[in-house]
Amino acid sequence: MKKVMITGARGFIGSALCRKLLTFGVEVHAVSRRPSSQARHWRSGSAGGVDQGAGAPLVQWTADLVELEAVRALTKTIRPDVTIHLASQVTGSRSLHYVVPVLQNNLLATVNLLTASSECGANRVVLAGSFEEPDEMDGVPCSPYAAAKWAVSGYARMFGALYQSPIVTAKIYMVYGPDQPDQTKLVPYVITSLLRGDAPKLSSGTRVVDWVFVDDVVDGLIGCGQTPGIEGCTVELGSGVLTSIRDVVAQLSGLMPNVARPQFGVLPDRPFERSQKADISRSYELIGWRPHTRLPEGLARTVDWYRAQCEASSNGRDVCCDDARDVA
Repeated sequence: MKKVMITGARGFIGSALCRKLLTFGVEVHAVSRRPSSQARHWRSGSAGGVDQGAGAPLVQWTADLVELEAVRALTKTIRPDVTIHLASQVTGSRSLHYVVPVLQNNLLATVNLLTASSECGANRVVLAGSFEEPDEMDGVPCSPYAAAKWAVSGYARMFGALYQSPIVTAKIYMVYGPDQPDQTKLVPYVITSLLRGDAPKLSSGTRVVDWVFVDDVVDGLIGCGQTPGIEGCTVELGSGVLTSIRDVVAQLSGLMPNVARPQFGVLPDRPFERSQKADISRSYELIGWRPHTRLPEGLARTVDWYRAQCEASSNGRDVCCDDARDVA
């Protein structure tokens, strides 16, 4: 992995992955839909374009993966050793409003990337799968996002079988950790609400989820990119432990004494929620990976990060935003 292309590089996992690869001296090509003026997403000191500081270069690219010709040009120009495809419209909403945009941004964009990579003979592609997609071939996806990811898995198998495309799927479970930009996700929403002194408004909280710390996911993605002989395999990146939303919220509240009491049952539970834990023994067999961050440690590190950000902010609103809801 001397040259790696990362799509969705401005996102939560993508930015953490860029930072980690740069510390290893990997030439990173960071792709996002919009140009980034915030260097903190990747490395302190990066100003855009090509950054040659601190070792390997960081090259920033702007491309809309929904446009096939743009993806073809990007892939032919970079010719990466490994592509890690994280670009996605992530939402657990069941709303009809999301069907078409999620289809375009998740399924069409991925098919374009697989097509362009196969045409130019590019090396391994690591796709980000989701625990939300059904396991059974005749299963029913629980959301537009789950349906798109399920279809992506089918296309990945087709590209591998018909065109011998070297594809590995990383099935990612519920990721949390510092610097998560989507404030609608449970962990950042609860933390920032409590830091403001507000009571988080939540669903029943009875759903159990496999929570995995972002640094562990990054290590797993690197293993998916560099481990030989795993083409066509799915590697599950989770903790292997199910923990309820209520328990996670209780742990977060316990890390911040004298805070408002969370309000459970204010929001409705979503239909067809899935509860599944990762098979981390299989992941260890495939890439020698297992998670190292236990939930209490990961939540404590996450709370410390958000607390430091709020304390450093002059007006307290850079991180502690006001319009978030539980979507876990």
